[in-house]
Amino acid sequence: MRAEYAGRQYVGIDLHRRRSVIVRQTDQGELLETVRIDNDPVALALQIAKAGPDLDVVLEATYGWYWAADVLQAAGATVHLAHPLGIKDFAYRRVKNDVRDAGDLADLLRIGRLPEAYLAPPAVRELRELVRHRAKCVALRSGMKAEIHAILAKQGITLPVSDIFGVRGRDLLAVAPLDPPFRARANATLRLIDAHDFEIDLADGWPRGRLANHAGYHALQTLPGVGPTLAAVFTAEIGEVNRFSDAAHLCSWAGMTARHRESDAKIHRGRITKQGSTLVRWAAIEAVQRIPSGSWLTTTRATITERRGRNIATVAVARRPLTLVYYGPRDGEIRALRRNKATA
Repeated sequence: MRAEYAGRQYVGIDLHRRRSVIVRQTDQGELLETVRIDNDPVALALQIAKAGPDLDVVLEATYGWYWAADVLQAAGATVHLAHPLGIKDFAYRRVKNDVRDAGDLADLLRIGRLPEAYLAPPAVRELRELVRHRAKCVALRSGMKAEIHAILAKQGITLPVSDIFGVRGRDLLAVAPLDPPFRARANATLRLIDAHDFEIDLADGWPRGRLANHAGYHALQTLPGVGPTLAAVFTAEIGEVNRFSDAAHLCSWAGMTARHRESDAKIHRGRITKQGSTLVRWAAIEAVQRIPSGSWLTTTRATITERRGRNIATVAVARRPLTLVYYGPRDGEIRALRRNKATA
């Protein structure tokens, strides 16, 4: 293997949790070096330094890629992220190992066939961590609330309130006639719910502080059903909105468009793809649920519900505010809403 080469180099990295494999190639696809390293910023920087200043590096957008991308960019490399769905054919090779995976990544990049994912800058990644932390806490709290319902069901107890976690519901829970093991579990779960309530309230303020001067964040809150929390989710998960050429591409990236299968004269359109940010889809659907009655969106939803059912209607209507979401970060305002108010 030749370690010295003066031309442009292409580097593929098969990144794992503890170790990684690095494959270096020439611009003609000739193998220069294959090396396995322990995951360490210094070790990675030393290996990349061998390739010189003019190089392209590709790694898969999998578990824990943030640190590696930062080290590679600091070393002057042009970093590319491979989309996991675009390279799933690797699993069907007769021989699959880390060296082949890294080499194939470099090959795809070199010939211009690499399916790339969005390489979010550090500021966007930090904001995503904040909104995803809150979403994780909410999901955990929902699971704990489900446990309380399960405990009551096992004891055959029904509380005469609509929300057992409201003020009156908590009072009734405190005196519910539960057997000792069930009472111990219920009390422990309620304490965990209270702890998560505190963390969720705390997490609500973190994105708002970072986005206080973000024009797009404030513009999104003018959309019906979108408040500070949903606006923060849209802003963080979408990141740099200019990477999308138009609103339709944003909806497609979010997985809110129908599957399309075409062969010869046969065309089949199915359910939405659900490929993209789960949080963006959740935020779009949540916004529709919060829209007050009398809005044109609720009227449209009711019309579609009669023909296709409530769930399909909700998803179909959710694509419309998501289309408007595209213009908030891009323009700092949503002019369509301003025109609607002027004609009202």
